[in-house]
Amino acid sequence: MNEPLSPQPQPHVDEEVAAPPIRPTSDAPPITTVPELIPVVAPAPMAGSSGPSSRQLYESICSEIGKIFIGQEELVLTTLTALFSGGHVLIESVPGLGKTLFVRTLGRVLGCQFGRIQFTADLMPSDITGAPILDVKTQDFRFRPGPVFTQFLLADEINRSPAKTHAALLEIMQEYSVTIDGISHKVPRPFLVMATQNPIESEGTYNLPEAQLDRFMFKAKVSYPTEQEEARVLDLHSQQLDVASQLTTKLSQITNADEISTTIQNNAQVRIEPKLLAYINRLVRATRSWPTLHLGASPRAGIALVQGSRTLAAFRGRGYAVPDDVVEIAIPALRHRVILTAEAEVEGNTVDDELRKLIRTIEVPRS
Repeated sequence: MNEPLSPQPQPHVDEEVAAPPIRPTSDAPPITTVPELIPVVAPAPMAGSSGPSSRQLYESICSEIGKIFIGQEELVLTTLTALFSGGHVLIESVPGLGKTLFVRTLGRVLGCQFGRIQFTADLMPSDITGAPILDVKTQDFRFRPGPVFTQFLLADEINRSPAKTHAALLEIMQEYSVTIDGISHKVPRPFLVMATQNPIESEGTYNLPEAQLDRFMFKAKVSYPTEQEEARVLDLHSQQLDVASQLTTKLSQITNADEISTTIQNNAQVRIEPKLLAYINRLVRATRSWPTLHLGASPRAGIALVQGSRTLAAFRGRGYAVPDDVVEIAIPALRHRVILTAEAEVEGNTVDDELRKLIRTIEVPRS
């Protein structure tokens, strides 16, 4: 495995606790060993702007985030990979692990707006998108934008709202626009949705529809910090200092929305060889015939793997992607797109373990 896979503020800030790599959590043997797909050559420079390369940008962002947000490498890596690939992230974690702090930190470091929506059972679609309101001066209706009109949106406990509310995010996440009364309103770019859900509580929650889940590029699982990381968190955040002032005084803005958009375009130029495309295709298609999986991944999963691999390669300073890049993000890209059979669930199997087994069976392309 290569070394790793990282808005108008709203009221709630109730979490705390960054920097980069996804590591397998099981004791299973390593997923695979993979050779370089292409002959070793000097990394191709990324075309485009004269600003910092994707690698320099990634390292600077991670270093700056680490001043406030401690640990959670998978969250940081998947979020930054999704951001610089034009995708979105679903986060599964218990409360109090720093999701809100992370998004606010990210917004400050990247020079983008941060917004938060607390999903509840009575939340209406118009509470997300906004709605026309009567202007008493003109006696005409004008559109009042909702909280979704931001750049980094934290959709907190998204599974506490019914399907009609989830549906309000579908068009926004895919088309980056909201259509009200036949008029399309574009959301600012870059636009990243980070949605969270609690893996423990089931009372008062709704399962996210498959169509909604498929809109997320990655699903990151955030676990409790290590003993050393938690000690650093206690030391860093035990002085009852105002979070907003800490974000302003401790952090520097590394980039801006225009540079992020340019970097996304540059990352799309990273080479994906036909052999690697075939490998991704075999990997995704294998999920549809795997005996312990009731539902396999859609073609959108393959697109996520292609885009994510390009971005990872750019983060590593390469102008081409290799199988290691695919393997590193395969589980976060697939775990929310497949469903275990009833028999596999009864036997205590997990989606992540089954995906690790599946990945080992796919032949790795060689140069």
